[in-house]
Parts: sequence; C-alpha cells; structure tokens
Amino acid sequence: MDPAYFDAMYAASDDPWGMASRWYERRKYAVTLALLPRPRYASAFEAGCSVGVLTAALAARCDRLLACDLSPAAVAAASARAPGARVERRVLPDEWPDGRFDLIVLSEVLYYFGDDDLARVLDRAVAALEPGGTLLAVHWRHRVPEYPKTGDEVHAALAATPLRPLAAHREEDFRAEAFTVGRPVSPAAAEGLV
Repeated sequence: MDPAYFDAMYAASDDPWGMASRWYERRKYAVTLALLPRPRYASAFEAGCSVGVLTAALAARCDRLLACDLSPAAVAAASARAPGARVERRVLPDEWPDGRFDLIVLSEVLYYFGDDDLARVLDRAVAALEPGGTLLAVHWRHRVPEYPKTGDEVHAALAATPLRPLAAHREEDFRAEAFTVGRPVSPAAAEGLV
C-alpha cells in the first residue's frame, strides 16, 4: 500500500489502531506471545511494528530485536516504547534486513501487500529464518476495503511456503500461527519431557 495511507493514519492519531489502549489488542498480544515455543530468542526481526506495543514485549524475550515500520511517526513511537529494540524505518520488501534470525514476527502486516510483494516478503522471511527458528504471523480476519488481502488469504499463502506449522490459534477476529523451517520440535520435547 502507498506509504501516504500510513502517514495519514498517524497524522490523525498517535495510535491509530488503539494498540496501547484496547483490551482486544492486549488479549491478542497475550495469545501471540503464548504461541512462541521458546522462552528466549537470540536474534529477532519484527516487520511493521507500528507504535511498538508488541515490540516492547518481544524485546523482553530477545537478546537482539530489530523492528521496522515505514512510518516515521511509528518508528519514533516504537523507539520510545521499546528502548531494548533497534527500531528503523524500512519499506518492505525492498529493504528487508540482511542476516538471519531465529524469530521473525509478521503481525498485522502481510495483508498490506499485493500478490508480488507478498510473495517476495514470504520468500525473504523463509530464507532469513534460522533452521529451527520461529516465524510468527498474526492477522485480523475481517475484510478491510483498503487492504489488498485478508488475514485468511495471507495465512493461506504462508501455508503454501516450505514452513512447517508449530502452533495455531484461530477465532472470529484474528488468527495467529507459529511456523518453523525443518522438523518441528515441541516445547515439551525441547525440555526433554517427551
């Protein structure tokens, strides 16, 4: 989508989606974090961090977290809210970061991409995910006329990648899924319980 759309949203409100104030968002973040199979990650990337509410929670579980957004206002807000993260202005997919990550978070971002850019983002995410790492995707399921895709459409695209499912949560309003590259290992297996 055109960056001007996001600039207008942040010009109208410092938190246009109510991420810091709505119970819906707090609950969704709790579900999102509960899907992570590890207590801690070495190197993480969060695309489309907005005002940084989820970023702050992720930073507490990551040794290094790079977060990005295309809106300068969002980058400033996320930087202030999540001082433990490095927050940068980037326009994806063209400015996908170099390196590999053991956690990639694509929360409320993939439905903004058309077919070609969505395919590029997913290709880059799969290539950047460390073996055994976690890719976490969370998306609103209701149709938004301005968005090129729905949450269900982007999760269908994720299911068509080489990623393997780890955990999923689906309800009327949103869906959240954790994926990995390679053979999935459950949290119980990782601790030697099974």
